[in-house]
Formats: sequence, structure tokens, C-alpha cells
Amino acid sequence: MMAEIFLPASNVKKIRGNVAELFIDPITRIEGHLALRAEIDVQKRKPKDTWVSATMFRGFEVFMRGRAPEDAIALSSRVCGVCGASHANAATIATDMALGAVPTELGVVLRNLAFVMTDHIYDHSIILNLLGGPDYSEVVVKKLTPDCWARAETTEAKYSHIHGYRKIADIMRDLNPIVGKIWQLTVKYQRIAREAGVLLYGRHSHPSTLVPGGISTDLSAGNYLLEEYTFRLVKLTAWVKFVTSIWMDIADFYNEQCDYMKQGMTYPKPTFYSPGLMDDPEIYSQMGDNYVDIYKAFDEAAMNRGTPSGLYIGGEKVSDKPSDMQRNVVELIDGSFYAPWKGNGKPPITEDPAGKPLVGGNEELAWFHPWNKTTIPKPTDLNWGSKYSWAATVRLYWNGKLYPFEVGPIARMFVTAHSNLKGWVEKAGGAIKHGGGKIEVTLPASRDVEDLPKGTWEEVTLTYHAPPFSTTIERVRARAFAMSVDIVEAWTNVLVALDYINHGKSKASRPWKEPAFSYGYGQLEAPRGNVEHWIVVKDARIANYQIHAPTTQNVGPKGPKDELKRYCSNDAWITRSPEGYCMSPFEAAAYNTVVTEEVPPQEWNGLDYVRAIRSFDPCIACAAHLEFTDNKKVVKTVKKMLTNACSL
Repeated sequence: MMAEIFLPASNVKKIRGNVAELFIDPITRIEGHLALRAEIDVQKRKPKDTWVSATMFRGFEVFMRGRAPEDAIALSSRVCGVCGASHANAATIATDMALGAVPTELGVVLRNLAFVMTDHIYDHSIILNLLGGPDYSEVVVKKLTPDCWARAETTEAKYSHIHGYRKIADIMRDLNPIVGKIWQLTVKYQRIAREAGVLLYGRHSHPSTLVPGGISTDLSAGNYLLEEYTFRLVKLTAWVKFVTSIWMDIADFYNEQCDYMKQGMTYPKPTFYSPGLMDDPEIYSQMGDNYVDIYKAFDEAAMNRGTPSGLYIGGEKVSDKPSDMQRNVVELIDGSFYAPWKGNGKPPITEDPAGKPLVGGNEELAWFHPWNKTTIPKPTDLNWGSKYSWAATVRLYWNGKLYPFEVGPIARMFVTAHSNLKGWVEKAGGAIKHGGGKIEVTLPASRDVEDLPKGTWEEVTLTYHAPPFSTTIERVRARAFAMSVDIVEAWTNVLVALDYINHGKSKASRPWKEPAFSYGYGQLEAPRGNVEHWIVVKDARIANYQIHAPTTQNVGPKGPKDELKRYCSNDAWITRSPEGYCMSPFEAAAYNTVVTEEVPPQEWNGLDYVRAIRSFDPCIACAAHLEFTDNKKVVKTVKKMLTNACSL
């Protein structure tokens, strides 16, 4: 039956002449709090300008200073109640480097096995079916875009032999929140994924077993742990076939029938970064025992991950090496609620541990590299023409210019599809092939998963073709296909872990050190894209710590502005605001979105815009920490701010 769900009134605040102002605050069904403002040409149904505002401040980078470096793992996981393991893993890699210790081969594999479940399989299931899914459900599509719904009722599903739905409309009915079968199954299977991860992490969403140099999982019954993990992996293999095939059909339908080929495009020429995922146990475990050697070896490790690393600018691959990316990334605050920290002369750190200059040797910009950044919050009134977000503007310095770039599952799938690097999973016999712009995976048979269609019980081969650019629906497709890649990689890691244990390799960790000085970074693919942590250690304490969640790189305000505007690349393919500022992916996607709602402008809800934003799976913040003062005396501290979550 069709769910009785309230769809809110219009989000158009006013119409002045030919321009409608759409304002959605908060955008719900995401992690954290985010606002969208768009000035839309009523006749063209396309924005004249867009703004995206992150409305919460976390402050983790501030209160981590002065702590023991190993504390960064537990503290940073609290950045998010959904993807806590992503930050914990980035912090673990950063402290591996800074504290001069890497895990054994078994330790690397156990980290892989835990992380692929919590966060990847669990998180992707939720964003696709519970958070983003309602945007493509019967209750929304039928009311706001009835012509699209009519075509869904007559369009045959191409992957019906796997997921069991005959028509696209049948899928949409089961995406209805609460009452839909897909929605209900997601609640069950995301839990199974978390159970698998917790076998190794001890708990979720804040792992208790990750430590610098390894993982402290009790392996006294290692074979039993892997047996319990595999029992869940079998069920999740069938589940992922079901989910991937559903969203492959939805994506094809929207491109072919509902004019979504360019909806939510970020840039017409792909500008992507992916650090890769699933470390090679033989390579990562041998990187060294000090921060310099580990830093120098990290590029090779990332290039041999199950899905390898890569950086594309303007549709061209410019590097496979994570060090090239991290060394040249900057964080600007022209449009953000922070005070400047730049000093006079040279910044504290001017080169990486390998001796290469930061930000191309440009001392002016090197101050904005995360190793030199100091987080100084400075709240002010929101001003759409100046400062309007708690997110900073992240840019990449390349050949003398600053570029926006996009991260996320679509970046990972695009990089993998075009990469000439063969990851260790494929070398080890994993059922994945890639190159030439496509990825092919074969998921093994998974019998007798009784609440899923029999088509999911059989061995299934799926193929992904990388799109020419990132759009709303292609970001959704990439997320769904990434789940199938993750399952193939999980099976390979299980077999390798069993082999290690059966050959007596039961040690997972090595002791870390307490250096007087060191610095490093940790970087890997989270469900939402590249997550990156930078650390500086002095006298065995954290002197500086900076965090880039995937959303940090995608959500930033327009920029650079002011005196740094001259560094903004003038390439024609970069999406720009009317003032000529480079747009980050969120704002660019909204700017390139056309209203498809079949109602008058005064009744627009903003469906296409929230679809564009949710396709990134935003993760803004878990809580705000604010102090209310009277005569400089703290009278009240608010640890969590909750806002209305009932709008579209």
C-alpha cells in the first residue's frame, strides 16, 4: 500500500520578478545540519546562483591539541555517530606513521575486514535506501513528478532477474518509507553488517580495538571469529546483489526517461580524487618503523590497495600518488566562520617528510596546508556575500593554480575504472577486473537467504561503466556499485586471514614509539569519499591535528576570494558563481540542477536539489558545543543542538 506521509509546503520563500528564492534549512535525512539557498530563474527553472551552508561547528581539532597521539583514534571517531570508524581508521593510519609502527600482515587484513562492514556496507545501505531512497519512492515521485511516475509504471526493469521487480514503479513502491519492503529489509541488513564489523571492532560506531601499529582484537578464537564473520558475509552478499541491481535500474531509468543525464553535474570534466581502499597486507606491514620511512612508502601502499589511488583534474589523470594530493591541499576560510592564523615569514612546516616542498613551495599558500593550520573559530552573522558556513573551502594547488575537486564513491569508481594499476585483491584472485573505463565484479552464490529473491542466491556478474562526469543519479549508481566491489574485497580478505591464522600468524600488532617530534597523515576511502587526518607530534603530545571529512572537501563555500582569488584556475570547465568564484561540488551540483517538479513555482519543494545534495551522503557534524556567557562568565553549555527534521 502507499504510505501516508506528509510532504511539506513549498520551500520557496519569495518570488521577485522572474526569480524564486528557494531556502531549505535544514536539509534532512543527512548526518548533521546543512542549509541550501538558491535563486532560481522561474522561466528556465535553473538557478542563477546557489549557496550551501554548514551550520554546525565541531571543534575536535581544538581540543585534541595537547593529548597523547594514540588518543586521536578514540577521540576522532566521535566526530560522527554514523561513520565513526572512518575517522578512527584515518587517525590510526596517521598515528601509524607519526608513532613509527605498522601492523603485521594479519593486523592489516583484520582492519580491512572490520572497516568494509562498518562503515561501508552498513553506511551505503542506509544512505541509498533509508535516507536518499525516499526521494525516489512512490509517495514522492507520484505526487511531485507524475509524468515520471507514469513512465515508471510502464518501464521494464533490466535487472529483474536479480532483484525480482518487474517494473520500475514496483521498486519505487517498496522504497516507500516505513511500509516499503526495501526500507524494512535495509533496517535488518545494515544491522547484520554492523554485527560483522563489531566482531573485530568490539563495538560500533566507535571502535575500541584500533591502536597505532595494529588492532587489539582478541584472537584466541580467531577461526571462530572469522566463521561468524563469514556467516554474515554470505547473507550480505545476497543483499548487495539486491541493492546494486535495484539502483542500477533506477539510475538507467532516470537517465533515459526523466531527463537526469546532466542533473546535478558538478563539473563537465571530471575532477576526482580517491586514495583507494583495502590495504595490501604484504606491503603495508613492511613500510618501516619511523615516520620518514613510512611516509615515503605510503604512496606504494595506496597504489596497491584493493581499489587503487588516483587524482584527475579536468578529465586527465595527473597522479596516482596520495602524497602529491596531500602535499598540495589547502584549506581557505574566506567564506567561513574562522579567524586567520597566517603569520609573517615562513610557516612552521615547509616540506613533507620526504623533503618535497608543500604547496609547490609557495610560502603564501603553505600557511593554509593542514600541517600549518590552526583552527580558530570566529562566529559572525551569516552573510551570503561573505561568510556563510562553518565548512572551510578546500582546494588543490596544481601547476600554479587552485582547483576544486570532488571525492566520494563516484571518484573511487571512476579512478578504479580508468586505472592501469592492478590492486592486490585482483592479484590475489579476487573476482574484480577493471580498466578501459569499466569495472567488472563477480559475486559468489549465496544460497537460501530466504527473505531475498532467488536471483540473489546465484553467482552474479555486474559491470560498471564510468560516466563522463558526476551527476546526481550517477553518484547514486556509483555508491550502489561500490557495495559490490566491497563484497568482492571482503571475500578475498577473509580467505587471506584464514590462511594467515592457519599458518600460525596470529600476531596482529607491533608496539608504537613516543617520538620527540614527528608528523604524518592518514588517508583512505570512507563511504562518503576521501577522509584525511594530519598530525604533528612534539614531545610525545599532539601539537596540531587537522581533519578533512569527505564532506569537508565537497561542501566548502565559493572561493578563493579576496587576495587569493588570483590563484583560482581559469579553466572553462570549472563551475563558477556569477561573481566568478570557483564553486565546490555541493554548490556546483545545485547550480547545475533544473527543477523537474510539475507544480507552479510557488509550490516548489526543492526535490531535485535535495536529491543532488543527498547523492553525496553529506556528513556535516554530530553536535555543536556552544557556551552562553554573561559578563565573560559561562552560565550554560549546550552540548547538542537538535532542529526540526520534518521537512523534505
